[in-house]
Amino acid sequence: MKLDETTGIVTGNVPERGDYNMVIIAKNKNGKDRKNFKLAAGDILSLTPSMGWNDWYAYYTRISDEDVRKSADALVSSGMADVGYAYINMDDCWENRKKGTRGYDNADSRRKGEERDMQGNIIPNSYFPDMKKLTDYIHTKGLKAGIYSSPGVSTCGGYVGSYQHEAQDAKQYAAWGFDFLKYDWCSYGQIAGKKPDLAAYKKPYQLMGSLLKQQDRDILLNLCQYGMGNVWKWGAEVGGQSWRTSGDLGFELDKIFDVAINNAKHGEYSKPGSWNDPDYIQIGYIGNARKEGLAEKTKMPPNMQYAYMSLWCLIASPLFYSGDMGHLDDFTLNVLCNAEVIAVDQDPLGACGKVIMHQDSTFLMVKPMADGSKALGLFNRSKKPVVTTATWDELQISGKQKLRDLWRQKNIGKFDHSFTTTVPAQGVVLVSVGKK
Repeated sequence: MKLDETTGIVTGNVPERGDYNMVIIAKNKNGKDRKNFKLAAGDILSLTPSMGWNDWYAYYTRISDEDVRKSADALVSSGMADVGYAYINMDDCWENRKKGTRGYDNADSRRKGEERDMQGNIIPNSYFPDMKKLTDYIHTKGLKAGIYSSPGVSTCGGYVGSYQHEAQDAKQYAAWGFDFLKYDWCSYGQIAGKKPDLAAYKKPYQLMGSLLKQQDRDILLNLCQYGMGNVWKWGAEVGGQSWRTSGDLGFELDKIFDVAINNAKHGEYSKPGSWNDPDYIQIGYIGNARKEGLAEKTKMPPNMQYAYMSLWCLIASPLFYSGDMGHLDDFTLNVLCNAEVIAVDQDPLGACGKVIMHQDSTFLMVKPMADGSKALGLFNRSKKPVVTTATWDELQISGKQKLRDLWRQKNIGKFDHSFTTTVPAQGVVLVSVGKK
């Protein structure tokens, strides 16, 4: 392995199968630090939930090569890459759509044209002149690149899908240098029929999952089919590393608490290489999912944004920001980039937090951690502050426990039997609990 001292990027060849324990030492004029690091080489991809950026809720149909490059630049310059955000993922509308067909962006003729060449290879639209150069650019930043398709004839936006060209597309994505594929059910419903059985739900993902494994690079597969057929039970079986558990969150941002609670019901299927995905983090500047307009500053209250991030980390969700990277502000970065909060999501145990309901407006979420501690979120859905107590009996622990406030990154003392605190309106208090 080699470290580029200018970029900080580590490169090298994958070693023989096994775990390799290393120590990373960093020092400069301000001081010195060290951290233990384990490199795991094997067949399981995504040992912790994947992290990155997806363009959909910022750009919708307007995405371009230039937008993707600028977003990659911002992921690095903002410090997001330093805390683990690694993927730059394109969503729908990079492909062509046949002239005369209808879709989200009927007025944009530059996204219409021949869908495939004479050999059946997929053709990007004119906003993406060279996919290989785009992924090369992303990779030079120390990041990974993601792409989107559908197993149907067309995508949700009416662009060409992968139906009957699956092998060609998988090979093309690998040749272009992509590291992630979001595979969206969309028009495949017309092929599977109105009442698909379990085999029909599995079929397109089983096919693409096996094809991706045949490529000469690791490509993560995200099953985007909205929880149909209890996908959390078989998503890993067909080659997926993550799978959507519900509909598009852009239509129900006011229901983040319910979405997370429902997601936690499938927590037994959360483990290294297998992640339940409730959709993207939408704070900062985001578009209107119903109108697909230009990104505007979210109207979600600040406390609720902390709760949003806390919930996603406690349920071990993939963390993909889907806001406008050109409008990052200090508060948004504060929510997205707290290393101690992210560590809850990235814990190598891979457990999903369990919900303990208190009242209609308050609940706890408790996540066991690899070091034997627990991450505890005390949540308040009401629009007024609420005093909430977590008892050691309900957390299944005993004795004096050391608590640390993860959002404020400070120790708050040792507690015996219980912990009582005021949880802000629509907010959270997130702590680690342990005998350290």
